[in-house]
This record gives sequence, C-alpha cells and structure tokens, in this order.
Amino acid sequence: MTQFDGIYDQPDPRAYFRVLGPLEYQTPHHAQSIFRRVLTACEPEAQSAEPATMLDLCCSYGINAALLNHRVTLDDLYAHYTSPQATALTTAELIEWDRAYYAARRRPDAVRVIGLDAATNAIAYARAVGLLEEGFDENLETATASAALCHAAKRARLITITGGTSFLSPRTFQQLLACAHDPVWVAAFVLRTGSYQSIAACLASHGLVTERDSTRTFPQRRFADADEQQYAIDAATAAGEDPHGKETHGCFHTTLYLSRPREDAEAFLLTDLMGSC
Repeated sequence: MTQFDGIYDQPDPRAYFRVLGPLEYQTPHHAQSIFRRVLTACEPEAQSAEPATMLDLCCSYGINAALLNHRVTLDDLYAHYTSPQATALTTAELIEWDRAYYAARRRPDAVRVIGLDAATNAIAYARAVGLLEEGFDENLETATASAALCHAAKRARLITITGGTSFLSPRTFQQLLACAHDPVWVAAFVLRTGSYQSIAACLASHGLVTERDSTRTFPQRRFADADEQQYAIDAATAAGEDPHGKETHGCFHTTLYLSRPREDAEAFLLTDLMGSC
C-alpha cells in the first residue's frame, strides 16, 4: 500500500487534506451518520441528560469529531483546508481561524469525543481547536495505557475507528475495554484487504457480539496507482472477499463491523441502525 506517513503528524491538517483530496478519501463521510445513530442507541436513557462519550481510535486531526459535532461535510473540510485563505496562514493563525470556524457550526446535540492517536502533533491540533474534549498521544500496541487515558475511557460508550485497524491488534482493544466502566460498543470500518477476526475474538472475550454489515461496502479512497490496485485485489481475494465491482473498479473498500452486548444486539437490529446510508 502507498505510505502516507508524512501527512499524519504535521502541526496542522492542511497536508492531509491536500494529499488525500485528489484520492477522494471518504470513510469519515460514510461514518458520520452511522456513528450518530449508534450513539443514540447505545447511550442509556438514564444518562441522556449528559452528552454521550465517544472514544475515537486513530483519530488523527479530529476529523470524525468535526463531522459528528458540527454542521460541516467532508467536502466542506477539503475546501476549507485547501483554500487560498488557509494556505496563507501560519499554523497558529489557522488554529485561531478554526476555533471560530467550528464554534460557529457546533451542533446542539454534540457529544463528548475523546481522541487517541500516536501522532502527537495531530492530537495537539485537534485539542487546540476544540474538536476533542480530551486527547491522548499514546500507542497501546507498544505501551501500557496511561492512568489519564484509562480514567477518560471509563466514560466511553462507543469506541470508533475509521482507519487504522490494519495497524492494530487485540492489545489496543484489550486495554481500552479493561478501562471501560460500562459495557461499550465498538464500531469499526475495516479494509477488505485484511481480517478483523482477532480483534472480534478479543471483543467477544469482553462479552461483545460482533456483527458485520453484509448489505454493502463503503469506498475508502481511489488507488494511487496500478500496483496498489493489484495489491488490493490480491489481498481482498486472499481474505475471502470478491473484488469484482469494488476493488476492480478503482477503490479500496471497507466493511462495517459493530460489536456490542448481546442484549443490545437483539434490541437494536444492525439493519435499523444503518438506515439509508
């Protein structure tokens, strides 16, 4: 796969949007409405007076939080961060501009979002502009979760991930679920080029049933070149997926997996939560 390491930990997200825009990266767009419906379903009515708490894994610059809690689309963000106005600003000036940008578009039903990512600069940006209530630049694949992260994770009702499962193992999820105070739901968009089996097994050990949305897949981004497309076709096939009409048409595709306690899975059908997205 093409490596984009250079754009994930810049002082601000302009390079991220400039590079991924032409490739039509779109997973956060697909996730926006789904996460909103899932949060409504998983938050107990007794706690409805308090905003729900979502823990976003591999959150980068807080893009999922931006879309979830503000009246903006992913296309709006591409236009915003590649605009001449944004290009002319220093990082400090961009942060001030973004604080006002997001504050003016805040939704009345905004939820608390905790961000977790190994990228220190990205986390700092997302916190500085107000997208994350709390942010942690920790890598749970190589280290133990800090006491502060564990304390924050106790309040999470939903753990989300729209990119990064290829780099994660059960170790990360084991630590977060051990911190959680109440049963937590996990919603993950997973590339069809890999397997989610080991993570689903970890979630099962914590009493969570994992369902796969078999009704559709979600385009992630266009391939950077023919070699990357061939890689994706071969990897999807090896994973037991049919690439025809998906990877063969020029895009990586993801599948949505939703994990939750069995009683919740029986009370809220996956097909109903997916809606018409």
